[in-house]
Parts: sequence; structure tokens; C-alpha cells
Amino acid sequence: MPPLPRLRVLASGAAIAAGACAFAALAPMDLPRHSGLLQSAQAQGTPGLMEFRWDNNKDFRRLYFFMTETVRMKRSEYYLILKPKDRKTAILKLAISVPSYWDGSFDAKQMKLCEMSQGGMMKRTRCEKQIPATIEVSPNGKAIEVFPDVPVSDKKTIGVYINTFNPFNTGMYQFNALIQAPGDVPVSGYVGSWLIQIDPN
Repeated sequence: MPPLPRLRVLASGAAIAAGACAFAALAPMDLPRHSGLLQSAQAQGTPGLMEFRWDNNKDFRRLYFFMTETVRMKRSEYYLILKPKDRKTAILKLAISVPSYWDGSFDAKQMKLCEMSQGGMMKRTRCEKQIPATIEVSPNGKAIEVFPDVPVSDKKTIGVYINTFNPFNTGMYQFNALIQAPGDVPVSGYVGSWLIQIDPN
């Protein structure tokens, strides 16, 4: 197994000790079964006193996301983003693995695939144009599969929009993205991870 990605911690004063304790209590990350690689990503959303960043290496890529609410049990909109630089091929299928310890639920009717407008200081992330696609959630809720009606080009920023309630348990949850490109061999490859942080009340 490759070494853990190097961790950089940015903190403010007295938050260091408390943040370190909270981080130690987090549930362990799931290991993607398709590759045996340990993968992590950067958390986005409402900033807190402590921010954890994992540096990219050959075994992991962090992906950008935005969520409207990080507090547990609150309704939130998730925007799981894939930029052109995150992928090298068109997308025939997008699979999202959900951590086994995620105790929330997903409804495919509350999801859509979109061309995205990435937010910043002056605007928020939003869905600009819906991309026709079939979205399926596995019976146990631990996998989301997105099947575009036609392969999606790698030239635009796209994302999966999800409207759901945050889970009860707080902590960091790692969602992994796997893409199947058009071609004769139906193989999905890992492209990155979103690390979603759920905060207490």
C-alpha cells in the first residue's frame, strides 16, 4: 500500500488542540475496492476553525465540491464537480461510491447531471444546464450511477446535483468518482474524491 498522502494543517490558535482531537475521532476512510488505493480529497463548504488539506499524489486526486449546509440533519444541496482538468476522456458512465458509514439516504429523483457554473467570491456554484441522464441509486444506498443519454465531453465543467438531508453522524465522508469512457472495454477508472464534512449543531 502506498504511503498516506502528506497532511498539512492550517489552524487558528487554540483551535489546534480541539481540532486534533476531533480529527482523531473521525470514522476511518473507506478504501475503494476497484484499485486498493487510499484516496482522499479536500473538504469544501462552510469554513471552520481548522482546515485539512491532503496533497495530491499519484494515488489520489482531490475534487472540488460545494454544499449549501454542513450541519447534520439539515437539508442541503450538494454540487459534486468534475472540471475538464479532472478527466481526459468523455464520460459514458459516472459512478460515485458512498462510504459504508454514511447514515443518510439518497433519492434519484432529487439528483441531476448538469453543466456547472463554478462559484467564487462573487457568485455561488449552480447548475446552468441539465444534461439528460438516467441516475440510479443502489438498494443499499452506497453507490450512485449516472448514465448520460450521450457521452459527455471533457471540455466543460460538469457536476452531479443532489438535494438531500445531511446524515446524523458528524465527521468526514469520502465519496469517490469513477468514470467509464466510451470504447469497447467497459472499465471504470478512478478520477478523484470529494471529502464531505458534516458538522455538529
